[in-house]
Amino acid sequence: MLNSAESWIGTPYRHQMSSKHVGCDCLGLVLGIWSELGGSPISYDTNYSRDWAECAPKDLLLVAANRYLEPAPKGSPSIGDVLLFKWSSFTVSKHVAIYAGGGQIIHAYERHAVCKAPLVPQWRRRISGIFQFPDTFNPE
Repeated sequence: MLNSAESWIGTPYRHQMSSKHVGCDCLGLVLGIWSELGGSPISYDTNYSRDWAECAPKDLLLVAANRYLEPAPKGSPSIGDVLLFKWSSFTVSKHVAIYAGGGQIIHAYERHAVCKAPLVPQWRRRISGIFQFPDTFNPE
């Protein structure tokens, strides 16, 4: 799984896309990895805003993660875990990344290509969920 995520590094940021080497956003990165690993198509509203401070009655990204992924064991993330982030306790989850180990995440965000970056305290304290790809994916 981590090899698949690393193969997306350098893909330009493009909001609401999921095409390796062409463009993706953070959700598109995870959807692309899901597809590469043989996951069946995911039903998700791809018309989502860029607003990280979005307040909504339902955290749709968290709902989708709970539907398609498996909650990770409590504690620190493990290599290959899918991390969800939200700006504050009053907002919905608006960012997603793959934990690469060694305190690093693989993610895409506006004005940056997919990259491996440190999971700095500013990111760590905004984690709203930690999930794993289903066992049927047989991650590395």
